[in-house]
Amino acid sequence: MKVAVLHGIHDVRIEERPVPRPRPHEVLIRVESVGTCGSDVHYYEHGRIGEFVVEQPLVLGHEPSGVVVARGSDAHWHDVGDRVALEPGVPCSVCAECKAGRYNLCPRMRFFGTPPIDGAFCEYVVLREDFAHPVPDSLSADAAGLLEPLSVGVWASRKSRIAPGSRVLIIGAGPIGLVATQTARAFGASEVVVTDVNPRRLLVAAELGATGTIDVSRQSLAEAGFTPDVLLECSGVPAAAGQAIRTVGRAGRVVLIGMGGDEIPLPLAHVQNFELEVTGTFRYANTWPTAIALAAGGEVDLDRLVTHRFGLDEVEQALTVAGKDDSVIKAVVRPGEAGLA
Repeated sequence: MKVAVLHGIHDVRIEERPVPRPRPHEVLIRVESVGTCGSDVHYYEHGRIGEFVVEQPLVLGHEPSGVVVARGSDAHWHDVGDRVALEPGVPCSVCAECKAGRYNLCPRMRFFGTPPIDGAFCEYVVLREDFAHPVPDSLSADAAGLLEPLSVGVWASRKSRIAPGSRVLIIGAGPIGLVATQTARAFGASEVVVTDVNPRRLLVAAELGATGTIDVSRQSLAEAGFTPDVLLECSGVPAAAGQAIRTVGRAGRVVLIGMGGDEIPLPLAHVQNFELEVTGTFRYANTWPTAIALAAGGEVDLDRLVTHRFGLDEVEQALTVAGKDDSVIKAVVRPGEAGLA
């Protein structure tokens, strides 16, 4: 099979590797679509994210969908031909975090495209059968792959306890901000205000359910005068996070989602005086059934996020296009197709 392999910073090569064989409880999946993520770009540009360092050739890609083409000897949950969305992190299932239901915090997690675990920028992958989630035919291959970022939105909405009537501020109208916008509305938020510096993305946010948008290159958050119950920080910009926290109302909840600097300026007096809850998120746990239901039921439109498509031999273009074109929201890779750029 063909595989796109990251050998170092700005060095992706198309190689041939054997098709993997599924172990007893695994299924072999032909990859149909893989979304590109900011973390993929970060590995391509810098060779590391925090403590995760690319020290050997690595296959990126952790937002895949595909079709089951073979089963391991003890895999019985799927039939050959089933369409599936792949939950890309497989935990050990026996540690204290896994047993407590927090398998996203498993210290032995094997997560696609995170050193040293290979991801899905390739034609076939194997996965433990219970992490290959069946999807209805109403979902496109691209949408099925993007259930992964949607799961981030579902997890953040759960962590922040969004409920009917919540007033939500979302910082950043990138892919995560746009799925968080839709998820917040689906969870019942009555007001969802989204900020960004890109007017095109703010128009998409409004199209996808934002009740208000703020171009913070033209108007500050303080001037906007919106006081949210919930802040979902999706930009990863430390200064933006610090400013946004100051707008949150009493007993509000702050969820830090965006990956940016290692530290943010925390307005401690505001956090203490208003008794804010401030928490981070790390991936997700038990979110795929909800994400599938939201997308299949039409409450979340994932296809609207896809602006660019590439073949497997164009992975490097998929990883760099956002830096060249400000109309990009989500680029996807189609391993079974060629010359899509």
